[in-house]
Amino acid sequence: MAGSSMRDIKRRIKSVNGIEHITSAMKLVSSAKLRKAKNIFEKSRRNFHYITEAIEEVFYNTEDVPHLYLKGSRDIKRKVYIVVTSCRGLCGSFNSNVIKHTQKLIDEYHEEEPPLIVAVGSKGREHFARRDYEIAGDYCLPPEDISFIETQEIGRPLIDMYNRGEIDEIVLVTTSFINSLEQKVYDKTILPLEIKGDPYTHKVVQEVEYEPSAKEVFNYLIPKYVEIMIYNAIIESATCEHAARRMAMENATDNANEMIADLTLTYNRTRQAAITNEISEIVGGAEALS
Repeated sequence: MAGSSMRDIKRRIKSVNGIEHITSAMKLVSSAKLRKAKNIFEKSRRNFHYITEAIEEVFYNTEDVPHLYLKGSRDIKRKVYIVVTSCRGLCGSFNSNVIKHTQKLIDEYHEEEPPLIVAVGSKGREHFARRDYEIAGDYCLPPEDISFIETQEIGRPLIDMYNRGEIDEIVLVTTSFINSLEQKVYDKTILPLEIKGDPYTHKVVQEVEYEPSAKEVFNYLIPKYVEIMIYNAIIESATCEHAARRMAMENATDNANEMIADLTLTYNRTRQAAITNEISEIVGGAEALS
């Protein structure tokens, strides 16, 4: 009986030890990917303010700005949610937090028409497809190697739908990278645009002439702004994904080591009990013969 129990414990130790090797390797891979994604994200974030400053400068230095893209220009009847999740699991609550936040936004705000979902990452698509939401876009891009051209394929159809009046608001739901141990889900309305800059900061003393016109410059900048927002969100989300996976694998490795230690202790106790029992039987048999 004890021999059978000891064999089971040894098999369990071997199995958990194999899992510990896998989670430890995945932790190292995630750490390397995190460093790479973090460098790309920091570079893109440094360049992001240029497009926003250009939009604010045009807005505050001319009256010939189209109000199509500005907040308050139309009633909000239908929204589209760009939900940025991952295509892979084993990253803790990373995906579920984004999905829950999006679902909460949908439940709290009742539009005249049902919302559309643009899923960046298969985890978000699977959730909302099961609940019969209309999936207006489905993208499973490699986040660590994504290019700006690929994000244009996501943004341009949405801008066309906005211009045609098929949607009235574009909301981005993604994860913000605070540090390697903390990430936070947030949402941001990227269209219609709300200009929040200080007019005195962007006001130019000399008269500015825009070619071919302020309207065309503004109409050119807005789609670029949307595309850059989506690009930055995907890059930042990839950084958060790798950080979450590294943390999840570190926790799994620690749990596996604790389980191995507990199983080894149980094995040694069982083995010692079996040896003690055999000695007692031998001593008892010898006493019976004497």
